[in-house]
Amino acid sequence: MSRRCVVTGKSVMSGNNVSHAKNRTRRKFYPNVQETSLYSEALGKNVRVKISTAGMRTVEHKGGLDAYLTGTAKTKLDESLRPVKAQVEKVLAEKK
Repeated sequence: MSRRCVVTGKSVMSGNNVSHAKNRTRRKFYPNVQETSLYSEALGKNVRVKISTAGMRTVEHKGGLDAYLTGTAKTKLDESLRPVKAQVEKVLAEKK
């Protein structure tokens, strides 16, 4: 199970625990990644994604999943979201 956000790209970082005596031990910093479903108005269904809480805020700031996908270049999207973007654009083109 990958701990990586599909929107922001945040993933596990490593660093040190530092005690008062300056003893250093290695540790990992995990992003707050949640597996959730985002609703696509164009498709009329929920899309399951692994997304960080910061990524959720980004999607909501852009105006929802459809607006985020159509406003982001295909090359900058995660590979799991590229087919969803193609479906959304196809449905929006048919409605016009």
